[in-house]
Amino acid sequence: MAKETLEETGTIEVGGMPYNIAVVGGSGMVHEGEGHDHSGHDHSAHAHSHGDPQIYKGYFEDSQIKDRPLADYAGDWQSVYPYLQDGTLDPVWEHKAEAGEMTAEEYKDYYTTGYRTDVERITIEGDTVTFYRDGKPLTAQYSYDGYEILTYEKGNRGVRFIFEKGEGDAEAPQFLQFADHGIFPAKASHYHLYWGDDRAKLLEELTNWPTYYPSSLKPDEIVSEMLAH
Repeated sequence: MAKETLEETGTIEVGGMPYNIAVVGGSGMVHEGEGHDHSGHDHSAHAHSHGDPQIYKGYFEDSQIKDRPLADYAGDWQSVYPYLQDGTLDPVWEHKAEAGEMTAEEYKDYYTTGYRTDVERITIEGDTVTFYRDGKPLTAQYSYDGYEILTYEKGNRGVRFIFEKGEGDAEAPQFLQFADHGIFPAKASHYHLYWGDDRAKLLEELTNWPTYYPSSLKPDEIVSEMLAH
């Protein structure tokens, strides 16, 4: 996908937060800041895995963005939502509250909305993605469909890398949009995943960002990863 420019078209409010609206030249897509980039999601987390911390925080030039393969997200991944539900992640909310602007309970409520999903596991091998709900698989093949740039009110930005379904189970989503705070090819250490059948509408999702870590990590290791930042 060639480098594209952003044209500001106005500002809207989502959940009381101001967001710039920007349109990538020629695509006609509306781009908004994702809620978790403003209301407590720690952009410093895992910066060591992405190289430049400034890029991870959303400060970069268009020229730095490069197309990414599905191989960046290959592997066996587990949702962190069950660990939020059973209290495993409670130390994380307490840690955030020590330096943040919300209480531990408020952070937990915020991430409950963000992490919520019924897809407990995802495997990615080659062009094949399999979603597991209650242990039952949905499988489809996906091909790269470019990236979209999202711009935020405070000046930082994000990139979603998009993949479209070709063959596969009818119930598998038509589009996948990965956000791992990276902007060029690199193996993801975790990611937020958006999925659905409407590419443009999916870009407007601000509050729910199911998050996946490697299935090889034990619950206490995930907590340690989060607490380290």
